[in-house]
Amino acid sequence: MHSEYLELALVQTKPRKGPVAANRDALRALLLPLQAAPPDVILLPEAALTGYFLEGATLECALTREEIADELAGVWRSVSSAPVEFVCGFYEQASGVVYNSAIAVAITSDTLEILHVHRKLFLPTYGVFDEARFVKRGRRVRTYTGVRLPSAIAICEDAWHALVPTIAAMKGAQLLFVPSASPAREPRDGEFENLRQWEAILRGIAREHGMFVCYAGLTGFEGGKGMSGGSCVIDPSGDLVARASNFEAEVLRVRLDLADLAVARAALPLLGDLRNVWADLLRECDVTDA
Repeated sequence: MHSEYLELALVQTKPRKGPVAANRDALRALLLPLQAAPPDVILLPEAALTGYFLEGATLECALTREEIADELAGVWRSVSSAPVEFVCGFYEQASGVVYNSAIAVAITSDTLEILHVHRKLFLPTYGVFDEARFVKRGRRVRTYTGVRLPSAIAICEDAWHALVPTIAAMKGAQLLFVPSASPAREPRDGEFENLRQWEAILRGIAREHGMFVCYAGLTGFEGGKGMSGGSCVIDPSGDLVARASNFEAEVLRVRLDLADLAVARAALPLLGDLRNVWADLLRECDVTDA
């Protein structure tokens, strides 16, 4: 079987809490080793260049989609002239409203194209989280044409709700990007419970829908809360391909064999089965007759 590959870099950022400008140099330093062999896609975490727990400073640190695209292009062009796609979580300012968003942009030496912006649907308001106080939720799940693969984005808790990746898969996504900011909790046997749960969820998404799932976790400490990192890639069979360390800024390079998609979907054709009953399930979503 002929194989085609996608070169991916997961950049696990450790930002200082505050405006993007304070974190440009740190991102550039992480990207510099990619000069020798630039990847096709670079994935960054949720709130990758500002930190997550901004609370009252959220509006101050929010950027328009054009501004964050320009920031990413400027940093990348200072490192390489090779074409690349970025997927990056950021706080988005749109007509005075702030969203927790992630942007996909295609960058060359002289062009810049915004491919997609996903706005987080599920805003946690439990435990240490109070996100809905400071940002508005998104309302759509869409796919976009990324390099070589139709792709979609689910930001952190979005991926914990099975319907979000299911809709993405039904809309044709073969690659799901999951930018996240997940505080470490419940250490046991050298591992954290949140990362155990994340791996189980990501494996389940990949296996059920026969898709690559790429998770980028924020790291560092914010107000005494340690972001766990643990960025990873899951293949379409649900197997862990690679995983980054906890609590450290680093770059995880992974080569995805795109032939794995057809193999996994042939071995476990659950997505095809879902397509056959999708219309009936949509009718069941009308609960007024329950």
